[in-house]
Amino acid sequence: MLNVGLTGGIGAGKSEVVRLLARRGAVIIDSDRIAREVVAPGTEGLAAVAAEFGPGILTEDGALDRQRLASVVFADPDRLKALNGIVHPLVRRRSAELQAAAPTDAVVVHDVPLLVENGLGRHFDVVVVVDAPDEVRMERLTRVRGMTEEDARARMAAQATREQRLAAADFTVDNSGTLEELDVRVEKLWERLCARAAGR
Repeated sequence: MLNVGLTGGIGAGKSEVVRLLARRGAVIIDSDRIAREVVAPGTEGLAAVAAEFGPGILTEDGALDRQRLASVVFADPDRLKALNGIVHPLVRRRSAELQAAAPTDAVVVHDVPLLVENGLGRHFDVVVVVDAPDEVRMERLTRVRGMTEEDARARMAAQATREQRLAAADFTVDNSGTLEELDVRVEKLWERLCARAAGR
């Protein structure tokens, strides 16, 4: 089994790379999806978040109000740290369960948005960074996701710099071009990951 940590700044197109790797046979462990699961209604995670941030971050039906929570934590690094202190251990535990269930010869790709920020590279055999210039990411966030420029800049500023991510990478996937170009680059990456897995 080869454990791959895959990351990239917001707007870099990491999700598209994950989709292309899954199509080629990678086992995907999606940290964002798990992070949503561990704070679903009725979970210990949601109870802990509500205890930390107050009942105001819950919707009327008792679910997490993500927009309200985001407005709190992205404006205050200490509050973001508090949230991560609750959610990240729960995500790690669930990720380990999913990894243990994967075939022994699998290429397991862990989709981890904040891999660099949280110093998680050491937990993986290989770190892959999906990269695009900041101006390309900004254009995607404002045009495709509909964010304001101010919101996009705040989200980008809350993450590691492009240089920090690239310094952590064993492999880099350039996603500044077309989807066709990306598919070719992911195919080359997949071949390298499979070769690395076969050599373990």
